[in-house]
Order: sequence, then C-alpha cells, then structure tokens
Amino acid sequence: MISLLVILILSYLAGAFPTAILAGRLILKDDIRNHGSGNAGATNVFRVMGWEAALVVVLIDIGKGVLATLLISSLVIDTPLLSPPMMKMCAGFAAIIGHIWTVFAGFRGGKGVGTAFGVLVSLAPIPSLIALAVWLILVFTTKIVSVGSISAGISLPVSLILQRQFFKPELHIGLIIMGLILGLLIVVTHRPNIQRLIKGEENKFGSSKKKETA
Repeated sequence: MISLLVILILSYLAGAFPTAILAGRLILKDDIRNHGSGNAGATNVFRVMGWEAALVVVLIDIGKGVLATLLISSLVIDTPLLSPPMMKMCAGFAAIIGHIWTVFAGFRGGKGVGTAFGVLVSLAPIPSLIALAVWLILVFTTKIVSVGSISAGISLPVSLILQRQFFKPELHIGLIIMGLILGLLIVVTHRPNIQRLIKGEENKFGSSKKKETA
C-alpha cells in the first residue's frame, strides 16, 4: 500500500511540474495565465511566446507522462498491490491529474493533452499515434487547435477498442477504460471551447482575437 501511495504521489508531482507557467516566468516575467487565452498550456505559450518556447513546453509535458508511466511506476519497494500494467496506468493517470490540477499553481494547470499523450504513447503506441494523426490533420485543416484536441481525445478509446477487437486481443481492458476516461476528461476540460465552437466564436490560428484555448 505504501508503494502504491508513494508512486501515485510522485507521479502526481511529476505531472504537476508547471512547465508553461515557469516558461512564462522566465520569458515574460509574468504568469502565462495573465496573457492570451489564460491557459497554462503549450498552445497558449505558442501564441504568446512563439514556437520555440512552445516546443520545449510540449516536450517536457509529454516527458512528464512518460516519466510517471515507465519509471516512477516501477519504484516498488514491497509486494505490489497491482500488476505492473495497472501500476503504469495508475501512475500515468496521476501525472495527468497533476498537470490539470497542479498543486504548484493554485490547482490551475493545463488541459492535459500533452501529458496524456506521453502516458498513452508509453502504454499503447499505435492508438496514440493514430490520435496524434487525427490531431494533426484536423488542426492543419481547420486551423482550430481545440477541434484537433477534442477529436483526438475521442479517437483514442475508439482506436484502443478496435485494436483489442481485431489486432491485439491481449490488450489490457484497463487501457480501454483509461482511454475512455481520458477522452472524457479531454472533452470536459475543453467545455469553453465547445461552447465557442457551437457559437462559431472559436478562434483560428493566426486570428487577432484574444481568446482561444486548446
């Protein structure tokens, strides 16, 4: 029990590392949440500080998910309560929660897309890459990041289900459940975007409007 608790805490803290906020402090000398969309994520860093800073932020955010899933989950010092695959899933999910509700920034972090990708690419590479392809195609065709993020979140559990059904029957059912939860979580964290999409008010890349989150 102690090992599981320690793994969850360490994974949460890894995910809670406030990458975008620290980038804002270093470059803007201010909180990134006071600029652009107000979101502490790589997309807002891109809009406010440019692609170089955004690339660093997104790579670190992905790395947080990989770190928790592949490394922290293995720090078992007694008899594990869960199987190794379940430990990886729990650690990864804790990292995503940490990113979205970071203790280091008043529990107001990013939307978890980058860290979720790091977790899922560690556990299920092919469905994760399919979700990435969906994101890229829709972002570059619609010029709206939130459309790509929401669609990728929905495509992930679908890809996992199809992979288990037709190609990899041994795929852990927990991964499908996790994919469903993550897809729902991504949709929930994009509620304001969905409202703007319905109203036709969601900004596109390059727009001069001030408000867009993804």
